[in-house]
Amino acid sequence: MTITEARTPASATRIAVAIDGMSCASCVGRVEKAVLAVPGVAAASVNLVTSRASVDLGTGGEAQAVFDAIRQAGYEPREDIVELTVEGMSCASCVGRVERALKAVPGVLDGTVNLATGRAHARYLGGEPTLAAMTAALAQAGYPGRTIVDAAAQIDRDREAREVELSGLRRSLAIAAIATLPIVVVEMGGHLFDGLHHALAASVGEDTVRYLSFVLASLVQFGPGLQFYRKGGPALLRGAPDMNSLVMLGTTTAYLYSAVSTFLPGLLPPGLDYTYFEAGAVIVTLILFGRYAEARAKGRTGDAIRQLLRLQAKTARIQRDEREQDVPIAQVKPGDVVVIRPGERLPVDGEVIAGSSFIDESMITGEPIPVQKGQGDAVVGGTVNKTGAFRFRATKVGADTLLAQIVRTMEAAQGSKLPIQALVDKVTMWFVPAVITGAALTFAIWMVFGPSPALSLAIVNAVAVLIIACPCAMGLATPTSIMVGTGKAAQMGVLFRRGEALQALRDVAAIALDKTGTITKGRPELTDIAVADGFDEDEVLRLVAAVETRSEHPIAEAIVAEARKRGLAFAEPTAFAAEPGFGVSAMVEGRALLVGADRLLVSKGIDLSPFATVAARLGDQGKSPLYAGIDGRLAAVLAVADPLKETSREALEALSALGIRIVMITGDNRRTAEAIARSLPIDEVVAEVLPAGKVEVIKRLQAGGARVAFVGDGINDAPALAQADVGLAIGTGTDIAIESADVVLMSGDLRNVPNAVSLSRATIRNITENLFWAFGYNAVLIPVAAGALYPAFGILMSPMFAGLAMALSSVSVVTNALRLKRFRPPLAAHADRAKSAQPALAA
Repeated sequence: MTITEARTPASATRIAVAIDGMSCASCVGRVEKAVLAVPGVAAASVNLVTSRASVDLGTGGEAQAVFDAIRQAGYEPREDIVELTVEGMSCASCVGRVERALKAVPGVLDGTVNLATGRAHARYLGGEPTLAAMTAALAQAGYPGRTIVDAAAQIDRDREAREVELSGLRRSLAIAAIATLPIVVVEMGGHLFDGLHHALAASVGEDTVRYLSFVLASLVQFGPGLQFYRKGGPALLRGAPDMNSLVMLGTTTAYLYSAVSTFLPGLLPPGLDYTYFEAGAVIVTLILFGRYAEARAKGRTGDAIRQLLRLQAKTARIQRDEREQDVPIAQVKPGDVVVIRPGERLPVDGEVIAGSSFIDESMITGEPIPVQKGQGDAVVGGTVNKTGAFRFRATKVGADTLLAQIVRTMEAAQGSKLPIQALVDKVTMWFVPAVITGAALTFAIWMVFGPSPALSLAIVNAVAVLIIACPCAMGLATPTSIMVGTGKAAQMGVLFRRGEALQALRDVAAIALDKTGTITKGRPELTDIAVADGFDEDEVLRLVAAVETRSEHPIAEAIVAEARKRGLAFAEPTAFAAEPGFGVSAMVEGRALLVGADRLLVSKGIDLSPFATVAARLGDQGKSPLYAGIDGRLAAVLAVADPLKETSREALEALSALGIRIVMITGDNRRTAEAIARSLPIDEVVAEVLPAGKVEVIKRLQAGGARVAFVGDGINDAPALAQADVGLAIGTGTDIAIESADVVLMSGDLRNVPNAVSLSRATIRNITENLFWAFGYNAVLIPVAAGALYPAFGILMSPMFAGLAMALSSVSVVTNALRLKRFRPPLAAHADRAKSAQPALAA
């Protein structure tokens, strides 16, 4: 260990950084030198034993700069990621303040906040001390937060908190409505019906009516309305006003003016002793109604993750100490033997060691057809066993299971911010202060230029401006659509690893696809067999397969696989001989067989002309014919190829219909590649390309600024997936940690590529609609509330109408986002299957 300074300067903040890759004292020196060169670093010490650096950040020092310097020095700094629940957020301006509070903590690299979920996602250095500093900073900012450790338990806590919130809002709304109704009847009824006004004045007196309104309005203002003071007051005192501050200022102004008019009318100019008790009470009631409706709607946006977590079994039956026992899921360890009976849900991931069954994996792939599993096959926790009983050895448990990975990936995507959100963040940072300034200007303008009674009109219009403004809708516009969109994608078998991919995928102009394993099945199959006169197809195949059992060539394996698929039995060959470049010969059941290229049979004097037409057709299709001779006679011509997936044509036709250029990239020879392309709507073929060459193809397609997506298997195609603007990895349903991909297609069904593009377009369109409503609402109604229509039309907005409009604005945004649940992929047949296969994830 070396220490660059003995003492930490008083003004410095210390962070700790875990570092991988250090092996000697010279490594320590290089890391220290790199860190000390960062502006703002006051001191640094590196410990080789603990592989940690302790860095003191002075004025201007940034954790991200330290992080980058260590990486540039050739070492890998480790960062931690934490998810926190944040209390007290009610609008977009709250989101900005929470993010700024997180990012201001030394050691925090980045922080994003999702208003719809009430969660913050942070990347940070320094371990527990930095984590503690983050929670302290949130509390100091007025938004208490706590870390999420167990996702499933947190979901339960979130549900309980939401139920408590809804219960409290329902109770507050009921009290406010009951107390507000008499005020509205008395005040508004008296204005609308002179008879009612005179009857009340004669029976109880005008002063008594005012006193009654004061009592009821006070009950609303400081009962259900107290929450606006509790949250809005401290925010205002911190110089960071939020939505609660606006409501508090507006309703308090109306309430206090009315109270002065009731008890101290002499303080007001003659003729201005009006009361607005009903306005303040109605505003509180309407806003509570809006928040109640919004909370109910927001609860539905995270249904997909909650439904996924419900797929997790609570217990597992394991074989331990030579007996079967049921244990909590948390007690299952890797290596345990798990016993599964018909109809049970698998508790963890593993590998079948005994028995077989059909398993419904629709929750992963979106495909409804159960998959047969036998010894050696991988199984996934959360899937459902249909018929048989079997045992499997647990390989991944707890946070390592596929289901847990899916949940973490979805949470990360839902917590991310799209580029389109940047505009919203810039506006909302200044929105509430601008509204307060606008209200003050409205008051001043009406006082100076307004007609009599100027004071009353100035107050009414200023209150309307405060109340009509709604940053809630701005804050909810993007995250609610992302949550519903990514949840809908999961139901289709599409997993967005990054929320940003939702926006990027919408704009792709070209999609490049790897051929093998993406467009094709990725494994050779016997595609054609034509037999000569006097021969039986199954008999020829049986004899040829017997010869090919001695070969490990993929073509031989495909022939043997087809024979076994047909249930054909074959004997052991004798006198087996291989001739490189020609083929093989052998004796099977006393019959002489030749299997190989045309030159093998020609060299033995066998005429191939009867199959000349068939061979030419196979050649045009990019297939290489394989000939079989039996007892000196031409018996059959066969072809083995990597066939197209059943869904490839439909998928590519759908992509073409979306206006996307389709490029196929393959390492195969050009003749084979072009033969496949002729049968599909492919615009360009790039053949005979090595894996590294795929990146160059992507770069060429990107020239000129075009956005390009690449679809591959996520392993050999990792460089191309990383280079593309959007990388889509074909998953197998057993490992989704494909770091180079932005989107994972959980099944091999290529139809989910156009489905994902269509969903991306629908989601961004939905976000655009939400933002248009949120910004347009404020752009139009704030001037109206200020009195812009009064000079020309004599129209003023009642503060009560302003309250109703504000309450409904955020509800409208969330409701619009929920429409994405009804999204139907362009391939309707697949959508119907996915719908039938997803009862657990149904909206």
